[in-house]
Formats: sequence, C-alpha cells, structure tokens
Amino acid sequence: MAQPSLVLTNTRKSNQAAPPDGVDGGAAVVVETELYAADQKIYPRAVSGWFAAWRWALVWATQLAFYGGAWLTWNDRQAILFDVVHRKFYIFGLVFWPQDIIYLTVLLIIAALSLFLFTAVAGRLWCGYACPQTVYTEIFMWIERVIEGDRFRRMKLDRGGLSARKIGLKAAKHAAWIALALWTGFTFVGYVTPIRELWTEVMGLFASDGASHSAALGPWETFWILFYGFATYGNAGWMREQVCIYMCPYARFQSAMFDRDTLIITYDRERGEPRGARPRRADAAALGLGHCVDCDICVQVCPTGIDIRDGLQYQCIGCAACVDGCDQVMDKMGYPRGLIRYSTQNAMEQKLTGAQMLAHTFRARVLVYSGIVWAVIIAAAIGLYARVPLKVDVIRDRAAIAREVEGGDIENVYQLQIINASESKRVFDIEVVGLPTIHLDGDTHVELPGTGSRLVPLRARVHVGPGAVAPGAHRIEFLVHAHDDPAVFVREASVFIVR
Repeated sequence: MAQPSLVLTNTRKSNQAAPPDGVDGGAAVVVETELYAADQKIYPRAVSGWFAAWRWALVWATQLAFYGGAWLTWNDRQAILFDVVHRKFYIFGLVFWPQDIIYLTVLLIIAALSLFLFTAVAGRLWCGYACPQTVYTEIFMWIERVIEGDRFRRMKLDRGGLSARKIGLKAAKHAAWIALALWTGFTFVGYVTPIRELWTEVMGLFASDGASHSAALGPWETFWILFYGFATYGNAGWMREQVCIYMCPYARFQSAMFDRDTLIITYDRERGEPRGARPRRADAAALGLGHCVDCDICVQVCPTGIDIRDGLQYQCIGCAACVDGCDQVMDKMGYPRGLIRYSTQNAMEQKLTGAQMLAHTFRARVLVYSGIVWAVIIAAAIGLYARVPLKVDVIRDRAAIAREVEGGDIENVYQLQIINASESKRVFDIEVVGLPTIHLDGDTHVELPGTGSRLVPLRARVHVGPGAVAPGAHRIEFLVHAHDDPAVFVREASVFIVR
C-alpha cells in the first residue's frame, strides 16, 4: 500500500482576473503546502565586537573551569570529585555524603530562581553566553572556520562536487570534532572516577605490552566517555540550533517570564524603516530611507538563522551577534550604532533614556526574585558554616525489641552508623541519656579515619526495679562527640522499650 503524502491540501476560490477561454472560472485552485519544511543548514558568519568578546570570555572561563577543575588537587586528593562508588562528594575542603542531599536541593533551587531572575532582567542571557550548547557550538564552529574557511567558502565547499580536497577538509574537521568530544567525555567521567587513575587506564589501552587487568578501563567508564562524547559531537557539530529551537524546553516557556521591561534584542523599526540599499555614507533622509541598508548581516551572523527585524522570536537565544554585526555596518555607513540593540518594549515605545530603562529594572518581580535568591544563598552559607563534620544514624535491632538479661536488666540492641565527615582521623565517644540507670555495653570509643564510616553495635541496658521505669516506649538520646573537639557533637534520638 502506498504511504500517504505528508502534505496539506488547501482548496480555495481564485480571486484573480477572469481565466482564459477554455478554463473553468469556478474551478477550485489546489494549493499543496508541505507539512514539514526541510531543514536548511545554517552557515553563521563570523562576527567581532563587544558582545562577541564577552561571549568568548565566557567560553574560556567555563571551559577552563570544566577541563581544568578535574586536575586540581586538595589535601592530596582530587579537589572536585563525585565518588559515586564510595558515596562521597568532594568539593575542595568540603566532603558531602548522601545524607547531605539537602544541599543539592538548595543548589537546584538557587539555580532555578537565578534563571528566573536573569530572564526577567535580561532575557536569555544564560542561553546566549554560558549554556553548554552555545559554548560548544561556538567552539565547534570556530574549528569549522579554521579548517574550511569563512561562511562563503563553506557554502561553496558544500555545494561543490566530491573531490579529494573536500574529503580531506571534511575528514580533518570531523577528526578535530571527535577528538574534542572524546576529551570532553573523558573529562566528564574524570569528575566521577579520579581523573589521574582514569588517564592511566586509558593510556593502558595503548600500551605495547597490553594493559593489566587492574589498569583496564571499566565498561561503565568506557560507556560514559563514549556516550558523553557522542552527545557533544552530535549536539554541537550536527544539531546545533535544532537543540535550541526544538529540544530545549526553555525556548518554549521563556515568554512566560518576560515582561515589557525585560531587556531583549530589539530592532528599532522606527529608525530603520523603510530599509534599502544605498551608497556608503549616503543621506538616508534625502533618499527617503531608514538606516537599515538591508544587508542581511544580522541574519548571516545569527546562529539560529532568524531575522531579528521580524520582531522577537522564541528561537532568539540573546547572543547579540546581530548587534555586533549591525554596529559594524552602521560604522561603515557613518550612522549611529544601536539600530539593533539591547532594549525593552517600554523603552522603545516610550523613548526612555538608559537611566530610565535601568530604573525600570528594579520592579516588583525582580526585587522578589532577588530577595528570595539571596535569602536562600545566605541560609545555605550559614548552614555550611555551622555544619558539624559528624553524622550519626541510629538503627534499632528489630529482631529483638527488648530482652531481659542477667541481674534483671532490660536490654535493647542498636547499631550506630557513625560517619567522620572531616578529612582528619578522629576518636569519637558515645554516651546515652534519657532514663535512670541507662548505660551502654559495647565499644563506646570509636576511631575513624578521615571521611571514614563505621557501623557500631551497642547494647543499652536499664535496671528495672520497683517503681524504676514503667513499661512502654521511652525516648532516649545517643550523644556522640569527638574526643579532641567537644564542638564536634551530635545528639540522635531513639526509643528504649521496657516490657
């Protein structure tokens, strides 16, 4: 059976002049419109300027942090390491355990609220300057320009037939892309597996005598290096703007966070229209034209291929490449800069000055977002500062809830999970309070190495005499403190059962 064609059929009456003889004037005109437009490759033109410099500064900053952070050392260990196998997360001088998940929650809340704040103030700043998709696309396009040439050379190369030169250039470009993508995947895994050990394992694959079993690259490490490398290569090398336009959800709901005082990329239509070509430094007013020379530079430099002169579109990532490109043309034409610029809807309509536009920034939405973000940040900082480098979990033995032992005592059995969250060896003393005559039987002096943990079995006993302790459940507390530092102290509540 033939597959249905992916077209929309629209039938309408013709509103043109009478048809020639022999043609039915009342016949319907069938217009076929494709349901899905074919993807057209975008060839962004290189641009320089103030915003391009800022964008590359962010590229350098983020990549130095990402690629270099994994190689930093702290206290004879990797400074930033998410050791999933041993359930320890090192961030410079801090050591986090799964019990510290609250800090991850706080970090995600700060990130979300900051995104809302930055979007309300200046639109898609994250997308245009620091998003990994933007950063890696910028790097991959730079490699492409170095190897294949500028925009027009790349277009000519792609339109041309297959040749040895074309094969060589394409092979060199993709080899560079793949090498960078694999190094990115290696660095990503290096934050989970210590990167120096990982490097030894990778180098072992190329050793002439063969890598030993202990130095072999593990299957999960191999999978994640290849997976993350493939994702980087595919997203930044092939999909590029498709990720921003179709895959990223932020492009779809960003408009809900915009208002008329949000700083966005705008085209000054009143100044630019009517657009048209003219000689350099021509008097636009005398020619009856606006300042836009219709050169399409703003379209050629756009990484998503839109025309900002059509108004704000959800595909715009706010990178300001069109601002730099237009300013260069305005300089050549002898016109003032700013035909395309960062502005707000209210500023454009009300002809607000820069100071007035800045004053509108401090509006209720922005102040509320700022207040909440700073409140969460300060609370998290205080929590980290006051954080005790000791964690204790009390687990009751459910197999024997309570039992009578020699001397008429009642015994409850517990297990204490003690975690030394500091990086120095410590001895911890354990006590129990809450009932008369309650005492512990077991090892109440526990030595733990730095970032070590231990499960300590203990028996709590209470002498039950006439009128001493009533039957039932009684609240007790285990007290655990460092032998050398009384400030490192934890109280953990539990229950003692008397029958």
